[in-house]
Amino acid sequence: MNETFRLGRIAGIRVGINASVLVIVVIIAAGLAMGRFPLVLPGRSGLAYTAAALVAALAFLASLLAHELAHALVARRNGVEVEGITLWLLGGVARLRGGARTPGAEFRIAGVGPLTSLVLGGLSMAAALLARLAGADGLPVAVLDYLAVINVSLAVFNLVPAAPLDGGRLLRALLWWRRGDPWSSAVTASRAGRFFGFTLIALGALQLVTGRGLNGLWLGLVGLFLVNAATAEEQQAHVSARLGGLTVGGVVGGPVLTADPDQPVERFLHEVALVHRFSTYPLVDHGGALVGLVTLNRLRSVPVDARATTRLRDVACPLPEIPTARPEEPLLDLLGRMQGCTDGRAVVLDGGRVVGVVSPSDVTRTLQLADLAAAGRHPSAGGGADVARMHHPGPR
Repeated sequence: MNETFRLGRIAGIRVGINASVLVIVVIIAAGLAMGRFPLVLPGRSGLAYTAAALVAALAFLASLLAHELAHALVARRNGVEVEGITLWLLGGVARLRGGARTPGAEFRIAGVGPLTSLVLGGLSMAAALLARLAGADGLPVAVLDYLAVINVSLAVFNLVPAAPLDGGRLLRALLWWRRGDPWSSAVTASRAGRFFGFTLIALGALQLVTGRGLNGLWLGLVGLFLVNAATAEEQQAHVSARLGGLTVGGVVGGPVLTADPDQPVERFLHEVALVHRFSTYPLVDHGGALVGLVTLNRLRSVPVDARATTRLRDVACPLPEIPTARPEEPLLDLLGRMQGCTDGRAVVLDGGRVVGVVSPSDVTRTLQLADLAAAGRHPSAGGGADVARMHHPGPR
């Protein structure tokens, strides 16, 4: 889920929101202002109900952020790089680059989110109790009651043992610990997530036909999201199992051709791009350091009449947005970063110098070769280590 607005950084972690989060704010605020608050505290003005409902909705978003921030901080502490946090319609997501190295790390990263929500729920409950003991019982206390209930509910829901929920991650960690195999454990957790998603869809359909339209629609939406996310995670687990043990250097597809960032696009097209078969060109400075990257798609976007005056650096992906990796880095750690303006490419660096490019076609070819090797391997043969040493020439 992509961010629409950047909120800033917390503890060095980028935080943003998707525009769809406004929908959940409106739904929560409307439900509280026109339903829950007038019911428990009748006689207040509409403005008072609305103000309290907005405060509650924004505080709930802050609770979601705290939940995801806890995931991100513990992930970073366990050696997993954090790309950022995005709040959206169905909650929040902490975007991690790569996965946990051990079942213990997986358990800690997954478990801290629900734990944070439980703590927030307990603190809200305690604050409401203290306010009542002090004689207060107005809308501020009702907001605290709501935050207590919603945070505890969020923790309980996330503990359902079904991926991609935190409970699914905990299930994967426990199975990984018992089986010693992270990929089959991930498949089991994903299938549990798909089953849970279909269950929610069925319950939502039942509520629709019995006249509880909004609740049924919401359940169905959450269920559909879980089914799609769990299916994607199962597919990723199968791919990860086939690529496990491979390094970035083992899939680099042939030589790489670099370019001068100050060269005009028109000259580059005639002298390089139309002569060679590459589709990706890292840009390096006079010292050989990577400064950008251009692809044929980005070059094609330059108008014909502007090609003579446009330099390659003007249309290149900037350095911070280029996925990079070392040859000895596990391929699985790189896959999640192969996105963005580079059209799925990543640049391989050795000692700061460009030594290759990894493209989606390289990964696909490696998967195909791994399947062929597995199908033709004699039962007494070794594992898939030979695949990691294969050299795969191909178009860049």
